[in-house]
Amino acid sequence: MILRAFLLLSVFSLMLIALAVPAQAQQYRWVDKDGKVRFTDTPPPPGAKDVRKSDAVAPASEPAPLPYALGELQKNFPVTLYTSPVCKEFCAMAREALNKRGVPFKEVQVWNVETLEELKQTAGSDTVPVLVVGRSAQSGFDQVRYDALLDSAGYPAVGVFAPRSQAAPPLPEGYEPPPVAEPAAPAAPAAPAQPPGPYDPSGLKGPEPKPGIYDPSGLKGPEPKPGPYGTPPERK
Repeated sequence: MILRAFLLLSVFSLMLIALAVPAQAQQYRWVDKDGKVRFTDTPPPPGAKDVRKSDAVAPASEPAPLPYALGELQKNFPVTLYTSPVCKEFCAMAREALNKRGVPFKEVQVWNVETLEELKQTAGSDTVPVLVVGRSAQSGFDQVRYDALLDSAGYPAVGVFAPRSQAAPPLPEGYEPPPVAEPAAPAAPAAPAQPPGPYDPSGLKGPEPKPGIYDPSGLKGPEPKPGPYGTPPERK
């Protein structure tokens, strides 16, 4: 009787251990060399990127991520984000939108003739950012249009996959930032005002004219003399 009770207790303990092991199994999330997100119960191979591990298991009400489905999406509708080293605010917003949704993507920096030509051929645009999903492209950053483009390809909505933290790539080898314009030199101070004088345009004037024969202010000739060619004599 005691032996039977001991066996039952042992079997019950083994069942509890067996149930507890999966709940405590460590889960790994990582990105392979092709940029695909993987979920495994074993440590990722050397060279894996963005490795994350967790002891928690998702509740039964939440479906576990499907790496195969994500791999099929990346295969049929690859996501590429075109940016440039000088694009800061809007390119960062586009990158954050993809990370928040948990979408793996390839980022291409446009910085020379070759990459600019690639952007024009792929998206028909010469400005960044540009989001390309499969064969569809969206120029500029627009959250609503980005979501619509990803929805049409079948990518899950925000919250289905864990957010990602893919940062901006390093600057391309050989890239030189554009020169910074030097500030303009301050204007030279204005010359001091000259005192008025004979040759000063602000008070130009000549010497005061003297009254005389040729003085316009008092023009007059010599007094006429009586005579045959002078003023006629007064008649009496």
